[in-house]
Amino acid sequence: MKVLISYGSNMGDKKENCREAIRRILKLKGVTILWESSFYRTDPVGIIEQDWFVNGLISVETDIPPEELLDRLLSIELQMGRVREEKWGPRLIDLDIISYGDQVMESEKLTLPHPETPNRAFVLIPIRQIEPTWIHPVTGKTAGEMLQELSEDQQVQII
Repeated sequence: MKVLISYGSNMGDKKENCREAIRRILKLKGVTILWESSFYRTDPVGIIEQDWFVNGLISVETDIPPEELLDRLLSIELQMGRVREEKWGPRLIDLDIISYGDQVMESEKLTLPHPETPNRAFVLIPIRQIEPTWIHPVTGKTAGEMLQELSEDQQVQII
């Protein structure tokens, strides 16, 4: 199954944190990385009184079930030192499953596709870069179409 995973960091060596997360994902048994986006410098969302982020996205092939994959990604976050103190607060690393094929699901642990995807330029721009024909399984729109609907106040710059 093709899975889109976003990553981000706004603490310490942000680029290196993202690179390390990708290396650790690559080491997961049953996961093959297909594509990696560029790194993007982005403004924080939610709590804006914090440092800017490095964000990006990878496309992977896996047969690991969605909730198990999420558990493995959360384990990587913990191993790297992520501490969850406040929603949308500063983070050493953040890994999110954006989509799992065209699967739509909602459980206590996971909602697919990620519910904030249509609202986040820092997710949509990397999707458009590496998976330009991707269609959101709920909205039926491409990343480019969803980007056109966003307000222009989200700053996303390739780095």
